[in-house]
Amino acid sequence: MAPAENNQGHRNKDIAMKVTVLVPTYRRPADLARCLAALQRQTRAPDEVVVVARADDEATHTCLRDPAVPGKLPLSVALVEVPGQVAALNRGLDAASGDVIAITDDDAAPHPDWVARIARAFQSDSCLGGLGGRDIVHERNGILRGQKPCVGIVRWYGRTIGNHHIGHGHAREVHVLKGVNMAFRREAIGTLRFDARLRGNGAQVHCEMGFSLDVHRRSWKLVYDPALLVEHFPSQRGDEDQRFTFNDTAFYNASFNLRLIMCEHLSPPGRWAFVVYSTLIGDRADPGFLRALSLAFERGGLALAFRKWRVGLRAMRGAWQEAAR
Repeated sequence: MAPAENNQGHRNKDIAMKVTVLVPTYRRPADLARCLAALQRQTRAPDEVVVVARADDEATHTCLRDPAVPGKLPLSVALVEVPGQVAALNRGLDAASGDVIAITDDDAAPHPDWVARIARAFQSDSCLGGLGGRDIVHERNGILRGQKPCVGIVRWYGRTIGNHHIGHGHAREVHVLKGVNMAFRREAIGTLRFDARLRGNGAQVHCEMGFSLDVHRRSWKLVYDPALLVEHFPSQRGDEDQRFTFNDTAFYNASFNLRLIMCEHLSPPGRWAFVVYSTLIGDRADPGFLRALSLAFERGGLALAFRKWRVGLRAMRGAWQEAAR
């Protein structure tokens, strides 16, 4: 679809856009209360807040029954039966009624101007399909610091560059937004939903990458603005994918998801280049053979490095088989 066609039917810039904030949650009542408190402090109040929760998540429902937690927020709860982030996000997209759907995690606290910045950006640029920003990560009794100019890029051969938490400088176009701090125009999404084929019982890693690339492929512009801020307090996950601890199943799921996304979004030459790149080089989180060898000498973890490499090979085979279906 050409960009000119995308712009047909856009709302007049003088008409205020309705902003829905979508917050998936699962058994993190204290985190959810902090997130909703941050939404109550917005300089431009959200028009709708949709919290997606599992029907059996009594901790969340108990939290939301406290009148002080939602406060005066226009909050509704969308119930989901299927576990996993993808099902929760898709349920939230179905329930949301806004012209713009802003998505954050329950373990994040958006800055007071978050909704206002999102509304203003979409209001002023009719070609903008998605907007993301920086998450200030609070981890291990500190904040992850650094500055990187390159953010949210997928190279033609499948190398992915994140850095959303340490991006700086001016707003710029990107390929991928980060799930804890992103918003999409309803018209850009249409019937598009997060990919239910992605693996994982909780945090289905890379799901926002596939979704962002789908929106980008529809000729909509995605922008990363480091001035759009949320505080991010990564909490324990409710599945096998535990932070800082290696698990074969969790690693396979993340590797499978990345490879499936690359199989479907890269050009034919890019796909074959990605096979070579991911098998031989990769990155620290998902190493190829040479990277695994380097990490083994660097950290002395030969067995773990090559265990990751072997799991990555299995994930590549599984992803290509899934893509072929």
